[in-house]
Amino acid sequence: MQYDVIVVGGGPVGSTAARYAAQEGAKVLLIEEHAFVGSPVGCTGLLSTRAVKECDVEPSEDFVLNSVRGAYIHPPSERPLPIDGGRTKAYVVSRKMFDRTLFRMATDAGVDVMLRTRAIGIQRSNSLQTLSVLERGNHQNIQAKVIIAADGVRSNLAKMAGLGGVKKIMPGIQIEAPYRSDDPDFVELFVGSRAPGFFAWAVPVDERISRIGLATDGINDPNPHECLQWLLQHHPHIASRYVGGQTDMVFGGIPLGPLRRTYADGIMIVGDAAGQTKPTSGGGIYTGALCAKIAAKVAASVDDASAGSLQQYEKQWKTAIGKELSMGMRIHDFIKGLSDSELDELLGAMNTPSILETITECGDMDHPSVLIRKMLDPRKSKHMLKIFSAFARAVL
Repeated sequence: MQYDVIVVGGGPVGSTAARYAAQEGAKVLLIEEHAFVGSPVGCTGLLSTRAVKECDVEPSEDFVLNSVRGAYIHPPSERPLPIDGGRTKAYVVSRKMFDRTLFRMATDAGVDVMLRTRAIGIQRSNSLQTLSVLERGNHQNIQAKVIIAADGVRSNLAKMAGLGGVKKIMPGIQIEAPYRSDDPDFVELFVGSRAPGFFAWAVPVDERISRIGLATDGINDPNPHECLQWLLQHHPHIASRYVGGQTDMVFGGIPLGPLRRTYADGIMIVGDAAGQTKPTSGGGIYTGALCAKIAAKVAASVDDASAGSLQQYEKQWKTAIGKELSMGMRIHDFIKGLSDSELDELLGAMNTPSILETITECGDMDHPSVLIRKMLDPRKSKHMLKIFSAFARAVL
């Protein structure tokens, strides 16, 4: 079996890479280790409008369960900060159906598929890559000019290629459960020591059901399951709205920090596997799809798949989103270092008409740096000058 491009991983990023490579005229094989695309789910399922657009699909009742226009950010003790975008900013989706929509688009573009197939080794000879796989337990070797690895946060292919792993993986947990949402047009975010290093969330599927979860920063933090149980039972806001029971539970990991290098001879790493995830929100569909398109076009166009030729992939994606990811990491590191009282003070200072107007005008889930630079004007909140100055030093 021989192809121009093999894409490993049948999620949104892998399906997008496979589709774009096929549209560029390449003969493409997409392999997925699970028996079904879209299962198991390991994502909140809250996608920005830009993320959906970047995947080249229109919002559809086939996968959209709810649309949201803003968020309530709950500090540890003060009143919540209301962020109203004024229009739809994100969609709550069925990731199973969303993933299968993109997978179907890839097959419609002529992509060949192998399910229940796991990559177990790579060899390079005569400018071709030989990917060793187990298909339903049977060993096969498949050759290709280029391999695109979209095999998730704990990418085996990145390690096989000698590129290592992402800098950090934040463990997360989420349930879908009965929950009386105050307003299903708004998600709820909770920051502070009860969700150490990141945040907790309640994402409304409708008025009666929400996805409630959290991620923590690392191994020294409390177990995410224990943190979630405390929130459900004791958090004054969440516990008063959580009805009890659950209809689903998922575990996952959020990569923080891109690989030091996302290419090697014959291979490019994309999406969560490459750490191309927004450190401020943990979202990776928009950034991953954008990078998948770049990788696909490079894979389909190069004659020589050496590292020297494939480095243009990294140059292009870093030009597109590298600064945003770097800024996002600095924001993440600054916020996680604040105490509960400092978070109360920071969010309390932001809860003013002028700042809320700025947030509404400039807020962007996918490009938070635009808002941050506007917010760092000390005239917005003079009594918060000390914290804003520290913030400026940390992120600029």
